[in-house]
Amino acid sequence: MIYYREATVADIPALAAIRLEVVENALTDPTHVTRGMYHDYLTTGGKGWVCEVNRRIVGFSIAVVSSHTIWALFVHPEYEGRGIGKDLLSAAVDWLFEQGAEVISLSTDPDTRADKLYQSEGWERGEHIANGEVRYRLVRT
Repeated sequence: MIYYREATVADIPALAAIRLEVVENALTDPTHVTRGMYHDYLTTGGKGWVCEVNRRIVGFSIAVVSSHTIWALFVHPEYEGRGIGKDLLSAAVDWLFEQGAEVISLSTDPDTRADKLYQSEGWERGEHIANGEVRYRLVRT
């Protein structure tokens, strides 16, 4: 059974594990994303959501309100292609628009499943940034 809910700080170990297990958009330096960052974004700077399948967290998204960005959207490789990423993205986008965002941004590695997802969901593909990722933005309609 697939179940979506708001992420809590108790979920951080599972979120961090998924982040390290993804094949695309993999971290080149795992110390770049700290547990403190997850904590801050889940408690004061934003909000997150998880997807559970049979009580196992298999995906998550985190939105940051101050910058109107999607900080994280990751699905465990075993659960890709089931619409989980799309649902988690929708939760984050809806929440940011409810918080007053007019434009939401994010970045991802080019030529990945995520790159294709954002394009298919109507995000505007922009320039490549210094780290090699491509920037996206979604304007509130």
